[in-house]
Amino acid sequence: MLRGLTILGGCLLLAGCADLKMPQFGKRPSAPQSAISEPLPLPTPELSAPPPKPGARTAETLDTTTDEQRKAATAATVPAGGSLGKVVVTLGDPTTPGFWLRSSLVSAPVPGVIRTAGGVTVQVDLMPGEGAAQLSLAAFRAAGLSLTDLATVEVLKR
Repeated sequence: MLRGLTILGGCLLLAGCADLKMPQFGKRPSAPQSAISEPLPLPTPELSAPPPKPGARTAETLDTTTDEQRKAATAATVPAGGSLGKVVVTLGDPTTPGFWLRSSLVSAPVPGVIRTAGGVTVQVDLMPGEGAAQLSLAAFRAAGLSLTDLATVEVLKR
């Protein structure tokens, strides 16, 4: 009888482990979104820019957007698409060029706009992401945000 209860208890214990997400031996976990070296395709090419040159270390050399692109991005009006919500943004990968925001507010790339607490609007490509919302270096600079701030922005769909 005791042996039967021991076997039954072991089976129940193993059955409970079926819902756990255990890493499998020999398989490497997939890289988190922030560790992917190639950006996802952007839906608006006018907001993209070439990658920075090797050895770039300052905000000026890492941000490869042109003056015309910065002016066009900040000339955004509040779109009719509506607000997707507000997020606290951190600086995203500074070597990934262009105007973009990675957040969990979207599940696929779409054009959008961010609006700062001061009312500055910047056109961005909204990209899906997990965890903290990440804003591109170019968008941070165009919005007039300090690179060390954790700023709250409203995210709008274009």
